[in-house]
Amino acid sequence: MLSRIPAVRAVLMSLMFFVVAACSSANEEAAGLGPQKVPATPGSERDFALNVGDRVFFPTDQTSLTDAAKDTLRRQATWLKIYGNVKVQVQGHADERGTREYNLALSARRAASTKAYLVSAGVAPDRVTTISYGKERPVALCDAESCWSQNRRAVTAVISGAAS
Repeated sequence: MLSRIPAVRAVLMSLMFFVVAACSSANEEAAGLGPQKVPATPGSERDFALNVGDRVFFPTDQTSLTDAAKDTLRRQATWLKIYGNVKVQVQGHADERGTREYNLALSARRAASTKAYLVSAGVAPDRVTTISYGKERPVALCDAESCWSQNRRAVTAVISGAAS
């Protein structure tokens, strides 16, 4: 009987591991971090964010669009042409380095260059507004390039006309 205790303990430990792993996956999915079980409604904000991409990133102190950013913005423009009643707001952001005033101006230029690209790709200018947040709304907080690069961005947010 005593010789079976380690085997029973091993089975119980394995079972607990699988239960914890299953709960973790369920929590990730509920938080939008894991695989999605429900597809996004076409024309919805979620469809835009998941299937098109709602943000582009910039190099340090730059407002010029990278090739990857242009690819994302081409997809955004195509989606916006399909869903002609949708209006968006391009939100400019900067990393934490630099003064508040400098980052507000930089992020305003990032939002403007993003809007200009969307307009040049055929989106009506009156469907796109811009706002500058500077360094006030970071998505990543740390004192390293890995965080700063995530904060140097322009986010295209659907503000009206999207499907529910």
